[in-house]
Amino acid sequence: MLPLQQEFGIDPGAYLPALVSAVTTVVVFVVAFVVVYLTGKAVVSQGVRRTLERRGFDETLVGLAVSTAVAITGVFAVALAATIAGFGVVLAAFATLGGALALAVGFAARDLIANFVAGVFIIQDEPFTVGDWIEWGGESGVVREIHLRVTKLDTFDNQLITVPNADLANAAVVNNVANDRRRVAVEFGIGYADDIEAARAAIVEEAARIDGALDDPEPTAPVTALGDSAVVLSGRLWIDPQEHGYGSVRAQFLEAVKDRFDAEGIDMPYPHTELAGGVEVTQVGGSGVATGD
Repeated sequence: MLPLQQEFGIDPGAYLPALVSAVTTVVVFVVAFVVVYLTGKAVVSQGVRRTLERRGFDETLVGLAVSTAVAITGVFAVALAATIAGFGVVLAAFATLGGALALAVGFAARDLIANFVAGVFIIQDEPFTVGDWIEWGGESGVVREIHLRVTKLDTFDNQLITVPNADLANAAVVNNVANDRRRVAVEFGIGYADDIEAARAAIVEEAARIDGALDDPEPTAPVTALGDSAVVLSGRLWIDPQEHGYGSVRAQFLEAVKDRFDAEGIDMPYPHTELAGGVEVTQVGGSGVATGD
């Protein structure tokens, strides 16, 4: 008899079938997992990539979808391999634990998930792209980077704003440079004794001289309001926002018309007021400031 049998009365041969069975089960699990995972990964990743690229999805979303599909394939491979190897009880326990864990993580990361989903829609729908000047919720900035969770923007004071994508997805976003033409409108007040046609001609001529002003539509200057002490003309010109900045063009327009009015002796009353929707609005140099009922 072997020393182990003599001393402890243990027969190693009695445990050999169980050991062989355990090793066989592990080998079957590993082989099944490798075969299923590698095959599934090759088929699924190629299928997802080709389908999304054919439909014109952004490359960032294509890569994300492929990575997600590969991860799901790995989970499926583990489940199928465990079933083939006879790990049903263990698999059921892990499934229950995984479900509870996923629920807890979902509650804890709901804001993160909301931003992530919003980022997917922003990248796919493209309400704005890098370099666009946008406004939302009283804020504005130029888009620097778009990520799946946040969007980074530069303000005109050269400050960096990091905005959660859910905030942008749920807000009314104004894209100031999305179209190839944008109107620049400035209100000018003239005295009641001044010649409206002469003032209109001055505004239109100065608008046409502004660098970046388009010929079509041509500049206009209709009368838009009658204030307490002034007739208000809205000087309007159109620009290509991709080529010329709105702020700089507006500033040039204001200065040019002011100088022209001074040269021709056209009065610009200061200030003048008008009633707009029950709110008294004070016009100061072409801008309106609400002062109350």
